[in-house]
Amino acid sequence: MQTLCIIGEGCLSTVQTVVERLTDSREGRVATVDYTTEDLAAEDEAVSDTDGTFRVDSNGQWTGTGTGRSVTELLDSIGTDYEYAVVAGLAHHRLPTVVIGDAETPPTADIVASAPTAADLDIESIVDRIDSFEPHVSLETLVDRAKASPKAERSGAIATFTGRVRAKDSPEDARTKHLSFETYEGVAEQRLDAIRQELTEREGVFEVLLHHRVGLMRDGEDIVFVVVLAGHREEAFRTVEDGINRLKDEVPIFKKETTTDEEFWLHETE
Repeated sequence: MQTLCIIGEGCLSTVQTVVERLTDSREGRVATVDYTTEDLAAEDEAVSDTDGTFRVDSNGQWTGTGTGRSVTELLDSIGTDYEYAVVAGLAHHRLPTVVIGDAETPPTADIVASAPTAADLDIESIVDRIDSFEPHVSLETLVDRAKASPKAERSGAIATFTGRVRAKDSPEDARTKHLSFETYEGVAEQRLDAIRQELTEREGVFEVLLHHRVGLMRDGEDIVFVVVLAGHREEAFRTVEDGINRLKDEVPIFKKETTTDEEFWLHETE
């Protein structure tokens, strides 16, 4: 799912315009996530072209989607049903963000466009580029993709692996605040695809999906997913383990770790 956060004065009207452009120019459902304290329901035109609208009040309670969720948890839950999500009134360190005026953003925010006022934004350029932004991929999205395989009727097992940010190896360690991941553009994707194809050629393995997030991930956030659709559990488990091991060994992904004591780069190993 492609996402876009828009913050600052006039963000709701900008959301409306972005949604209209996406609806006119793209196939796929569009969701709006309202993280402002304003009432989007009072501005019918702001969501008239949106396939789904999710709101959070000033106390952080989600309407119609449960309570106590972070924005990424909400996106995880709707990612299998929507191709696009436009978030109003919130900047997140792992989501592409448009900033209007002097709206406050996290120091590590992925700012893809900014302007003094909403009227100064080049909406057409932003919409043209939205498919090139880092997508929000969740484990649920990958599992659904595996289940949609033409070979799913022959499958009796789906095995998965999720790697996440570990705060400490031992109680004495300095706590990890966050990890930042970078790749050689294009090279990592090619290597991931080659590994996927080679593993899928195994007897009894029907689908292998690998995804490694890039950018900044905080303590407890998910980093990497492996999903295997197979005939039986033995080949499913074996291929999941081989998949994550080969990803770690063969894909050029570099990690900067920031702890409470220091910051350093290293080739990713877990």
